[in-house]
Amino acid sequence: MTDKHNNNSDHTTERIDRREFVNRCIKAGVSVAAIGGAAYYLYDADGPSAHPAQQAEIKLPDFSVPHEIGDTMSIVSSDNRREGIDKAINLLGGMERFIKPKDRVVIKPNVAFSSPPALGATSHPDAVGKLVEMCIKAGAASVVVTDNPINNPTSCFDISGIREATENAGGKVILPERKLFRNTTVENAQLIKNWPVLYGALENADKIIGLAPVKHHTRSGASMTMKNWYGLLGGRRNIFHQQMNRIIYELALLSKPTLVVLDGVTTMVSNGPTGGSTSDLKETNKIVASCDMVAADSYGATLLGLNQEDLPYIGMAQEAGLGTADYEKLEPRTET
Repeated sequence: MTDKHNNNSDHTTERIDRREFVNRCIKAGVSVAAIGGAAYYLYDADGPSAHPAQQAEIKLPDFSVPHEIGDTMSIVSSDNRREGIDKAINLLGGMERFIKPKDRVVIKPNVAFSSPPALGATSHPDAVGKLVEMCIKAGAASVVVTDNPINNPTSCFDISGIREATENAGGKVILPERKLFRNTTVENAQLIKNWPVLYGALENADKIIGLAPVKHHTRSGASMTMKNWYGLLGGRRNIFHQQMNRIIYELALLSKPTLVVLDGVTTMVSNGPTGGSTSDLKETNKIVASCDMVAADSYGATLLGLNQEDLPYIGMAQEAGLGTADYEKLEPRTET
C-alpha cells in the first residue's frame, strides 16, 4: 500500500496547510468556529440513567496476552511513526504474536478533538493506518477504529485524518451511537459504577490495541495510554474532572488491552490536552510498544520531564497490581 505521508509529515516543524485544514472542516460539515467552541455533549448530556436500565450490566473481557520480562516493552528512537511502530512491535515478536488469523481487532486511538494532525491533540493518522495495516497483514478478519470524542465525532475523525487513514488501510471506523453504550461497574471502583461504556464497538472483539500520543494535561499532568480509555466512557463523564487521578486509575482497572502503543514522536509539552500551536510541541522521537500500560506511561512521563510522583495515578495502578512503574525492570528492548 502506498504511504501517503512522507517522512517530513511527522516533524513538529511542519507548517499547517490552512487550505487543507479548511477543506477538512468543510468535508466534516462543521465550521472552523465550531471546532474551537465548547465540548460536544451528545453523550455527556446524558447520565447513566439515560441508558437502558433493563439490560444487565456488562464487563469488558480481558484482552491481554501472556508476557514475561524481556518481551513486555520496547522503546524505539524514530522520527517516522510508520517505521517506528513497525520496529517497536517487531522487537516484541511482531504483530503475529498479538493478532492471530481471523481475530476481530479494535484499535482505540485518541480522537478527542476536531484538530489537524500537526497540532498533536489526537493520535496521528500515520500511526493509526500503520497499526491497521499490520493487523490485517497478521490475518485479522476485521479491524475497527473507534472512540467517543469530546468534540463532534464526525469532525474529529475527519479533520484528524484518522477516518481516511483507517479506510485506506482496510479498516472500519465506528462512531459512537447511543445504542452502542451499555452500563458497567468496575470492581473496587468509586466512580465507574453503573456507568455507560462504548461496549457495542468492542463486544465482538478478540483483541484491543490502544494508541495514544504523549500530551501534557492541565488536570492530570499527562495524557497517555491509561488516560486514553476515557474515550470509552459515555454519560456525564465531565464530572470526573475533579478526580482525574482516580478516574485514570479506574480506567486501567476497566481495560485490559492486548497491546498499547505510545506515540512520542512529538510530545505536547504545554497547553494540553488540546494544544493549539506547534509551539506546544517538542520533537522527542520515541515510539513505545508495551503489554504493560503502567510501564508505558511511566516511560512516557520522562518525555514530559515528569516522574511517578508527579502522576499519582501511576503509583495507584502499580499498587493495584496493574503493572510496574519501574519500566527498566521489564528490560525493554530498544533500538536507536
